[in-house]
Amino acid sequence: QVQLVESGGGLVQAGGSLRLSCAASGSIYRINGMDPMGWYRQAPGKQRELVASITKGGMINYADSVKGRFTISRGKNTVYLQMDSLIREDTAVYYCNTRSYGLDFWGQGTQVTVSS
Repeated sequence: QVQLVESGGGLVQAGGSLRLSCAASGSIYRINGMDPMGWYRQAPGKQRELVASITKGGMINYADSVKGRFTISRGKNTVYLQMDSLIREDTAVYYCNTRSYGLDFWGQGTQVTVSS
């Protein structure tokens, strides 16, 4: 199995920045198979949506709503999301996600609140 632990959420004013981190741990087999890693978010009353993902080979996918403002990066067993120029609509619970050999794993979520 894979355990994902997020950190870095919080309250920020519109126009500000936050950096989310996600650290993965678990079986070597599952850790080696993590591909892709990414971030989803879920706002109140809305469905969970993909924010950004990155493969082992470095292929990156962003939601249109965050292009040019968010940057995803990946370390050995970590994934980061640098969020700049935050807007109220970015307020949500952000979840770290990975897929390993066909199984999806999720973190517990971290709250990001953007005040105007």
